[in-house]
Amino acid sequence: MRTMDVKCVMRTARSASIEIADGGRYFTKAAYELYVNGEYYGEASEVIKGIYGLKPDTLYEVSVREKEKELGCVSFRTEEEFVTLDVKKFGAKGDGIQDDTHFIQAAIMACPPKSRVLIPAGTYRITSIFLKSGLRLELAAGAELKADTDRSRFPVFPAVLESYDEQKEYILGTWEGNPLPMFSGIICGVGVQDVILYGEGIVNGCASKENWWNAPKVMNIAFRPRLFFLSGSRQVTLQGLTFQNSPSWTLHPFFSEDLRFVGVTVKNPQDSPNTDGLDPESCKNVEILGVRFSLGDDCIAVKSGKIYMGRKYKQPCENLHIRQCLMENGHGAVTVGSEMAGGVVNMTVEDCYFRHTDRGLRIKTRRGRGRDAVLDGIVFRNLTLEEVMTPLVVNCFYFCDPDGKTEYVQSRETYPVDDRTPAVKRLVFENMDCTGCHVAAAYFDGLPEAKIEELVLRNVSVSYAENPRRDVPAMSEGVEASSKRGLFARNVAKLCLDHVRIEGQAGEALELIGVDEVEKID
Repeated sequence: MRTMDVKCVMRTARSASIEIADGGRYFTKAAYELYVNGEYYGEASEVIKGIYGLKPDTLYEVSVREKEKELGCVSFRTEEEFVTLDVKKFGAKGDGIQDDTHFIQAAIMACPPKSRVLIPAGTYRITSIFLKSGLRLELAAGAELKADTDRSRFPVFPAVLESYDEQKEYILGTWEGNPLPMFSGIICGVGVQDVILYGEGIVNGCASKENWWNAPKVMNIAFRPRLFFLSGSRQVTLQGLTFQNSPSWTLHPFFSEDLRFVGVTVKNPQDSPNTDGLDPESCKNVEILGVRFSLGDDCIAVKSGKIYMGRKYKQPCENLHIRQCLMENGHGAVTVGSEMAGGVVNMTVEDCYFRHTDRGLRIKTRRGRGRDAVLDGIVFRNLTLEEVMTPLVVNCFYFCDPDGKTEYVQSRETYPVDDRTPAVKRLVFENMDCTGCHVAAAYFDGLPEAKIEELVLRNVSVSYAENPRRDVPAMSEGVEASSKRGLFARNVAKLCLDHVRIEGQAGEALELIGVDEVEKID
C-alpha cells in the first residue's frame, strides 16, 4: 500500500484546499476516499481538492484513504470569523427574476473585517458586482450569479484619465493591451487588497452569439466586459468557483500582484470568440494551481500591454507559477503575448496536463513590440500532452495588428536592432511526454537580427497520430500547412537537445536554419 504527501495549500474560515501528491498531473493516479475529522467527505480524483462547509476557528484533520487504509493526512485550523452577512437578508431573492445586484452590493459594503458575505443556493441576476478590501465572499453550492447581457445597464470604464496637474494619468479601461473604454467586469475589483472569493457556485456571463459574441471585435458603446476583472489590486485569491460563458477574457488581472487561483474551473464553448481563460497582464507573483480550462481561445495568456502600455509603464508580467492544471480544447494551453511589450520573465509551468489544444506553449511576438518586450526564464517541465497539434511554438513574426502583414514585420531579412526590436532569451522544456501530435513537434522561428538566445529541450518525447492532420504550425507569412515536419528551428543562437525523441512522423525529424550552436543531439 503506497503512502503520499498530503498538504493544505490554502484555507479560509469555511473552506480549505488540499494537495494529494501521488505523482498524478491534475488527476490523481487513483480515486481516493476523503475523510474530514473521521467522517467520510467524498471521493477525491484531482490532485488539488477543495473542502467546503467547514466551521471557523476549528482544527481539522483530513485523511486520504484507499480501501479503508490511510495513505496520508494533514491537519490545519480554519481562520476566525466575526459574522456572516447573508445576501438574502439584505433583500436578494435568488429567484432568477429580480435584479439582485444592489442587494448583494449592499452586503459587500456593509461587511466588517474578518467576516463573510454568503450567497446561498439560488439564481441571482446581476450586472456588475464590485469588491472591497478585506472581503471574504462565499458563493455556495447551488448558487449562480447570472449576468445581464443588456450593455446599456453596465458602467463604462473610461480609458485614460489625465491628472489635474497634467503630469500623470489613470488607466481604467483596457482592451487587448491598449487603454480603451470597456464595460466594467461582472465581478470587478479596483485597488482592492486582501480579498478571497470562494465556494462551489457558478459565475455565468450568459454570453452568446446573440449578445456579447455578436461582432466581438467592434466597440459598441465600450469593449466587452471580463467575467472577473482586477485592476491595481493585491493579495486576491479565487478558490473553487466555476466561471462560464464569459463575454470576453474570463479572468483578467491587470497591473496587480500576489494573486492565487486555486481549484477554479473555466468553461466557455469551443467556438466562443476571444474567451481566454486567465490573462494576467503586467502582474507580479501569480500562482495558478489546480485550475481546469476548457474554452474557445487560449487557456492561459500571459500579457504586458501593447506598445503604448509597455513602453510607458515598463511593467513585465513576472514570477508566475502554473502547476497541476488541466488545459483542454483551447488554441494554446499557455500563451505568451502577443500583447507583451512590457516583457514576461520568470514563468514556470509544471506538472500539468494538456489535451486537445492547438498548441502547448505558444509564444507570439513581432518587430515593433520594443526593447522592453523581453521573454526570459520561461520553464516548462513534467508535462503530459495528448492530441496537441503542435506542442511547442515560438513565433517572432506573429501577424497581429493592422501592420502585422507589412514587410517590416514579416520580412526574413536582417533589420537593424533598435527600440522596436523584441528579445527572446532562455526557454527550457524538460520531461515532456507528447502523444498524438498532428502538425509539428516544435516550431521555433526567431528574428535574424535578434535570435532566440537559448533553447533547451531535455527528455522530450513526441509521437504523431496515425493520421496527422495538416495545418499551419504558426501564424506568420510564408509558413505552409504541413503534417510532415518534426522539429523546426530558425534563427536560434544556442540549441541544446538532450534525449529528444520524435517518432511516427512522415518527414524530417529535425530542420535547422540559421542555428549558430547545437549541443548534445541524442
